[in-house]
Amino acid sequence: MERPYMLSSLCRVLLLAVLLLLPHSAGAEERNHRETISLDGVWELAKGRMDTIPNDFPSRVPVPGLVDLAEPQFQEVGTEESFRYREAFWYRRSFRLDGEVPSLVRLKINKACYGMRVYLNGQLVGEHLPSFTPAVFDVTPYIKGRAEENVLVVRVGAHRRALPPGIPDGWDFEKVRYIPGIYDSVQLILSEKPEILHVQTVPDLRHERVRLYVTLGQQKQPVETVIQCTIREARSGRVVAEQEVPAIHIAPGEEREVELTVPIPECHPWTPEDPFLYEAVISTSGDTQRFRFGMREFRFDPQTKMAMLNGRIYPLRGTNVCIYRFFEDPARGNLPWKEDWIRRLHQTFRTMHWNFARYCIGFPPEKWYDIADEVGLLIQDEFPIWYLGQWPEELGHEELAREYAAWMRERWNHPSVVIWDAQNETRTEETGKAIREVRHLDRSGRPWDNGWAAPQDPLDVFESHPYPFFSPKGKNEPSKFRLSQLAGKPKRPDVEGGLRGSVQLNAGNNPVIINEYGWLWLNRDGSPTTLSRPNYDAFLGPNASTEERRRFYAYTIAAMTEFWRAGREVAGVMHFCGLGYSRPDGETSDNFVDLHNLVLEPHFVRRVGDAFSPVIAILDFWNEEVTAGVTVEVPVVVLNDRWQNWSGTVRLALVPESGFQDGAEKLAPVVAERSCRLEPVDRQSFTVSIQVPSRAGIFYLVAELTDDDGRPVRSVRRVEITKP
Repeated sequence: MERPYMLSSLCRVLLLAVLLLLPHSAGAEERNHRETISLDGVWELAKGRMDTIPNDFPSRVPVPGLVDLAEPQFQEVGTEESFRYREAFWYRRSFRLDGEVPSLVRLKINKACYGMRVYLNGQLVGEHLPSFTPAVFDVTPYIKGRAEENVLVVRVGAHRRALPPGIPDGWDFEKVRYIPGIYDSVQLILSEKPEILHVQTVPDLRHERVRLYVTLGQQKQPVETVIQCTIREARSGRVVAEQEVPAIHIAPGEEREVELTVPIPECHPWTPEDPFLYEAVISTSGDTQRFRFGMREFRFDPQTKMAMLNGRIYPLRGTNVCIYRFFEDPARGNLPWKEDWIRRLHQTFRTMHWNFARYCIGFPPEKWYDIADEVGLLIQDEFPIWYLGQWPEELGHEELAREYAAWMRERWNHPSVVIWDAQNETRTEETGKAIREVRHLDRSGRPWDNGWAAPQDPLDVFESHPYPFFSPKGKNEPSKFRLSQLAGKPKRPDVEGGLRGSVQLNAGNNPVIINEYGWLWLNRDGSPTTLSRPNYDAFLGPNASTEERRRFYAYTIAAMTEFWRAGREVAGVMHFCGLGYSRPDGETSDNFVDLHNLVLEPHFVRRVGDAFSPVIAILDFWNEEVTAGVTVEVPVVVLNDRWQNWSGTVRLALVPESGFQDGAEKLAPVVAERSCRLEPVDRQSFTVSIQVPSRAGIFYLVAELTDDDGRPVRSVRRVEITKP
């Protein structure tokens, strides 16, 4: 077992005395009175009842992780049936502290499901029922120093059914297994008083400064402290600002918040294209917190309803991560906890031109947010609620507000997190009430998403899920929708005549993000999912090949992506989904063909990757049949999402099916060209007249431009030419 080092009490007192005499230039990082000790690693594991600690712990399991990673394995983990004969899992590990126990020792378990009870050295420390927010326990009275052995035992419920009514349990209509476990990191936090409970950063780019709100913990005795702040560039370590607040007095029983305003001259903004991070070190006379942040501001523009990043319009292009569904993927293994794999996943998203992702119906481990900060991906962070119209009456806004507040405190310094998402596709008043209770806690004023309930502010975002290919599960009825029906449709799906395909509330005049659409999912092996099979049987026939299905999927999803992007009437368009499960009996899936190496299906990469390109010429042409020999008018929309000018040539071609190679480097024969120049975040449109060939057959109409990287970007429409 690990044997972390800790200073003896005498050494700590002498060091503190010396450090307090150091001049201001020593910096807060030199006065680090906090020790953080990781308890991640291999723990012992046993099954059992909710109220009895087992005598034997026969299995070993990684923390963080889930109990299905245990060796020896447990049978049938996470099913409702298994909960009938296995109520709980019990984790155990031992550790030692060298030296004396400091004034404060906190045990933090970032996330564990379903419901925690914690014992240290045989004594009950406490319980934490929420499964999606951190548990922090004061273990000072129970812990042993002087290298004595400490034994930590954590009980988790074996299924979501272990939670009492009124506690969010992560219900998902698509999930089969609710696998329990300590699925995020565990650490001991050792400090002296006064304790720093949390710090919130509020960037102010206009004035080149950051406000920091430092909350100090309650004390039994009055205390006076200095607060010292040092800010440095996270990568280079260069100090860019220092500040000290002297003589802060904290009365007994007081929880004190102190505001610091720290200038950062010529500060470097954080964007997905340039994810520049700072590190802040905040110290009192007894404690230190160290964390990263970015100089990033985010809101929605009242006039355009578009996203504004650092004061400039920023079109959102993205995907979704359904991490709790991925937890039951047969090929998951330990991937969600492998830092290299998580980083490559986010980098793969960036290669698809996605600058935005929704962590959908649930939160991944905290490491994911650190990596999103580093790679450069904006996050819509969605609390795991999805009940449609089946709201559990025991779940009230009071419990939601408590959990929302804990969630916000954990994430509000991440520049990647830009939208608090209270729920998914649920009709209720409770989430709105909870939002109203907690939104003032976020001093950066991030917008909220309230699912299919009413938005709580005019600039909160409305999530739209237009599924025109919707086919009801169990009825085996394909959709009658065709892409030709897009012609003349409004490009905002929540307005009169807009393309919806599923029942939703109208968003009024709120900003809109389309973060789900399609209903054409394919499993990773190319087979249809249970929801999409009727559509593939209808469109391609029951004997269609995997290649035919993958081509159809990529073509259709790309066309729908381009349709909504072309109007610039929605703030964001998000593919569903970038990571989920792939099960033979599953309803949805992602688009990987090699999960471990993160290889996406090639047709999807080519067509859908182009559809999300920041610079693209979109064919706003939806006729699937034209008459031979006529002249057709082809509308073209050219978008530039970047903050730089773009100029170039848009080329159009009409290629027979027999000669069409989507990946060909050269587009031929070109039937029209148009030179374009676009300002930053600009949109232009024009119409091109094209003479249709006199012979019948299948042709592909293609619009192409070359992006700033010299790569061809194409918009493609399949057209059947018929005889007069």
